[in-house]
Amino acid sequence: MLFFLISFISFLLLSKSLLLPPLPSWANEMALLSVLFLRELPSLFVKWVVDFKIQGERVLGIVRVMSSKKKSVPKVENAEVVMSEMAILDLPDLALECILGRLSPAGLCNMASVCSSLRDTCRSNHLWERHMREKWGRLIDWAAQREWQCYVTTKKESGGTLEGGPRGFLGSLSCIWPLSWLRSKIDSASKQKSALPATSIMSWYLSLESGKFWFPAQVYNREHGHVGFMLSCYDAELSYDCCTDTFHARYPPHGRRTIVIEEGVQWERLRAPPVDTPAHDLHVSDCLNDLRPGDHIEIQWRRNKEFPYGWWYGVVGHLESCDGNEHLCHCHNSDTVILEFNQYTPGSRWRRTSINRKDHREEGNESDGFYGGIRKLNSKEEIAMWKRLWPSEVLE
Repeated sequence: MLFFLISFISFLLLSKSLLLPPLPSWANEMALLSVLFLRELPSLFVKWVVDFKIQGERVLGIVRVMSSKKKSVPKVENAEVVMSEMAILDLPDLALECILGRLSPAGLCNMASVCSSLRDTCRSNHLWERHMREKWGRLIDWAAQREWQCYVTTKKESGGTLEGGPRGFLGSLSCIWPLSWLRSKIDSASKQKSALPATSIMSWYLSLESGKFWFPAQVYNREHGHVGFMLSCYDAELSYDCCTDTFHARYPPHGRRTIVIEEGVQWERLRAPPVDTPAHDLHVSDCLNDLRPGDHIEIQWRRNKEFPYGWWYGVVGHLESCDGNEHLCHCHNSDTVILEFNQYTPGSRWRRTSINRKDHREEGNESDGFYGGIRKLNSKEEIAMWKRLWPSEVLE
């Protein structure tokens, strides 16, 4: 076959040098097929040798095991022979699942490249759920899941795939007209072999690890702890950098500012959005009647109407008419709630503000900013997180 192709190409070159009449279109197509075949021949040969060797070793191992069973050797030695010759695919399903369940994500990806049987098994969602939960569970929530579904839908509509690569010789053949009938077959076969389903947790995990998928989350002390954002938490889109184990944070534009991208954001400065409220919407406060002095809260605040809200940490304070005695305090019965931001120096305009417990809406002005919805912090972990971020110096 190879000799025939080489002879055919030589004939085509000779015919052109003799200025013969142009060859029909099918001859040109055969010439292109020949060139492609010769280009792919070495890789096809290597792949055939490797596959042949693997299959041969498996068959030889089975034959050895069967022959060893016929020999009159002690049972212990016979068991050792069987175990030494057993391939991983010969293991029971439960044993194989236990082994794969202990592999790292990189190990599962490597095992998925061994053969089609292991590929399908290593892509199973139940094997990737633990890895997803352990690494990404703290950041991935309903908002990220919703964004992932939109990301997958966009990929499908644009004709892209979540995973895939060169399709080799047959993929090259499908590009040559009039063999367009072959393209549909090759594409469908390629998708069955390499493309991960949209619901695959493995696909989601790899997209997060590669940084291709930007997901919504919130960043404490944005823009490298800029003093203007100290003890705040803002919405952003995140992309993971596996080389530095940090994130790129992309903050939405507001006012005259364009998109701001912050690099090197550490894990400890990130959290999943605690409420389903977009950054430009007022959060509906459902805790106002329960607020008492000493309670820890987060309140929405923005510089002006064009800015998105950020969540700012504070505590509920006492009224000026109250001496702070917990046995005589009646602040919780008042319609006015005092909020204190003790990271600012006493006398600062940012130190205290008040809201109406009964009819709280967005309050403020262009000078002091606008205060929005409130959420009461009941989690010790959330309160401890804010205390860890407390500035080393009092803010003006």
